[in-house]
Amino acid sequence: QVQLVQSGGRLVQAGDSLRLSCAASGRPLSTYDMGWFRQAPGQEREFVAAISWFGGGTPYGDSVKGRFTISRDNAKNTVYLQMNSLKPEDTADYYCAARRGPDTVQSLRFKSTYDYWGQGTQVTVSS
Repeated sequence: QVQLVQSGGRLVQAGDSLRLSCAASGRPLSTYDMGWFRQAPGQEREFVAAISWFGGGTPYGDSVKGRFTISRDNAKNTVYLQMNSLKPEDTADYYCAARRGPDTVQSLRFKSTYDYWGQGTQVTVSS
């Protein structure tokens, strides 16, 4: 069993940067693929970014590519989402997720493949 605790969400201005953290407990994250998803009010939860357990696969959603960066620190059992050049349309609840490997890098985008979820953290970007 893996517990994921998120932090870092807050109100920011357009153009600002923000880093979200997702700390795991219960098991070491080194063998888990990790993902970030987001959900805006009235919308489906959408894929943002993911990183495979070996760090070699890092797909991004089209709307965040080039602005967001996912990384992991297995020694700290933590995954990060660095968000730069934030836009009002990035406003959403952000969720980290973990899944046991191995699985394809292509499937990292699909929320149904994840086993554990964080509690969510709210990011609001004002214009």
